[in-house]
Amino acid sequence: MQHCLILLHGNIDRCVCLFREQETGPDRHCLSRNIDILQNFVHDKLLFGISSRMQNVGEQGHMALLGHSLAAYISVLDRERLRKLTTRILSDTTLWLCKLFRYENGSAYFHDDDRDGLVKVCRLVINARYEEYASEGYAVLNSKQPVIYQSASCRPGLGQHLCSQLGLPLSSLCTVPCNTIFGSQHQMDIALLDKLIKEDLETGKLPLMLIANAGTPGAGHTDKLSRLKDLSDQYNMWLHVEGVNLATLALGQVTSALMAATRSDSMTLTPGQWLGLPAVTTVTLYRHEDPALSLAAGLTSSQPVEKLRALPLWLSLQYLGHNRIVQQIRHATTLVEDELSSPVVLFKFSQAMSAGKVSLSESDKLIEMDIAVNYKLCDQLAHLVPTSGVDVVVLEDDGTYVRFNPLLTAAVLGTQQQDVEDLVEKLTELVPLMISTLCLRQNFKEETHRHSPLLTYIEEPSWPGIGGVRKEALERIKTELLKKLQKLDTDIIFSTGPEFGTEESCIFVGMVTEDIDVSELVDTIATLGKDIEESGRLLENMTEVVRKGILEAELQLQMANEEKLIEEGLLRQLPLVGSMLNWFSPVQSSIKGRTFNLAAASLDSTELTYSTKAQAGRPSLQDTAPSSLKRLPGRTVNMSCSIFHFIPQVCSV
Repeated sequence: MQHCLILLHGNIDRCVCLFREQETGPDRHCLSRNIDILQNFVHDKLLFGISSRMQNVGEQGHMALLGHSLAAYISVLDRERLRKLTTRILSDTTLWLCKLFRYENGSAYFHDDDRDGLVKVCRLVINARYEEYASEGYAVLNSKQPVIYQSASCRPGLGQHLCSQLGLPLSSLCTVPCNTIFGSQHQMDIALLDKLIKEDLETGKLPLMLIANAGTPGAGHTDKLSRLKDLSDQYNMWLHVEGVNLATLALGQVTSALMAATRSDSMTLTPGQWLGLPAVTTVTLYRHEDPALSLAAGLTSSQPVEKLRALPLWLSLQYLGHNRIVQQIRHATTLVEDELSSPVVLFKFSQAMSAGKVSLSESDKLIEMDIAVNYKLCDQLAHLVPTSGVDVVVLEDDGTYVRFNPLLTAAVLGTQQQDVEDLVEKLTELVPLMISTLCLRQNFKEETHRHSPLLTYIEEPSWPGIGGVRKEALERIKTELLKKLQKLDTDIIFSTGPEFGTEESCIFVGMVTEDIDVSELVDTIATLGKDIEESGRLLENMTEVVRKGILEAELQLQMANEEKLIEEGLLRQLPLVGSMLNWFSPVQSSIKGRTFNLAAASLDSTELTYSTKAQAGRPSLQDTAPSSLKRLPGRTVNMSCSIFHFIPQVCSV
């Protein structure tokens, strides 16, 4: 690191060359080993007990992490050198990004919060459109209220955050619905947008900014950016574009619909996600000719330390080079067949769509069940193919989907074509399992009713399995029954049900194959529950018998003590006097211990126990046990330790 700083003082262009030499030269293993030691320390010491899997940091990720440490070292340089160095880093990174993503004559703002760039750009537009804003402040907005237009498919909470940071009322935010008849249902309705703008102009409002999507957060659809740009120019609005599809601007072949994003006034990029770079800033590219307004809006800074935010990204871009950057983005898009349209794939399992005409309540149950099944499907796929990066996305009008978005996950997880093939294979295996489970739910319900009132069927639409049951007094035996069911030689999963389910004291059965015998499954649950319940009842009976035996033994011992007191006389009970009498004239104790035979449920004297002659003529315990206790269905009772001895207390002075 010291040699790297010396090179930075002399010639900034040689910095990355040093790192490249370390990655390929004799110091390569030393650099890699030091990074591995640091990563292991963080994982073992700082993140001990956290079950989430850490991101697999690649070579370019190492450069980004080193950039943060390097920025801390550089910040202690003298002010003049720091100013020259940070200015060079910022200008180079801005130039590379603008060239890479076809954004000519642009400036860059580097920020940690991916919404902060939009906030700063909007503040820039306010300063530009309201000339007296710098001196008058928010009071100047009262004459013409600014309006910000966003799509209904934009990021949730984005507009509210924008208004909160700018101090604007929510009435300044206008959410434009998406298409309902023509075009994609996730694209902004341009005709309706035009109508809304005209209505705002008629009421004395000022159309300020339009936020468009180049890849909606959910479905990955791109708005008609060319027409939106023309509309923005017509009404003198600022056009801001964001979305995952902006990454494809770096490719050699770009669709005309996405190429229109290069004509926007600003756009937000997330290269860290696209290239698998940890802890790298988000970048907002923008075009504006007045540097004073950019400074007032916070898009530029006179503090050199602020410019060091670009250093990790600067190092990573230098290390990767143009060809590798394009290669990584192209690899992510080729994992989807129709990558030119949208590199995002959505799919879901739905029985509500094929159910036909059903009642409203039944339709709600089917929708809730579909949600549970799709969450289960995503969990299973993520577990079976962890490098696929699938997740669940909820679309407002279309419901719950499983999403495969390689532009956001492939670089981080290292997704390959084989992973996609494995994903498709596992999906084809899980779908028949889900179909058979849903088809057998009614059979499971009928079989459970057949065992009523021993078993009760539980209707829980949020459970993706075959169903749930409740047994009489299940709360007492639920844990033991669940353990026995989980030990069965079967692939069926038994659990306590959904985490936030409304039913308690129930056992839920997971997904089943079509060849499962539902009748036998329910019989097994009922039989095991009955055996556990009978065993518990036997233990309760034994407890009661033992309790009564103890009370009877205590009573007999108390009566024996009273008889002893009468037999020996009062003098023998007095201190010293009793000892003298016992010494001159010993008395044989007449108190006998008591033995409780659990098998025979009888209380006897211990005299027979200690008499050899009596023991020889005493019947065996097994012979004296009642026939009802000798054998129980499904359970063996061990009587070998069923005798309790109660020995009287002997007090001596």
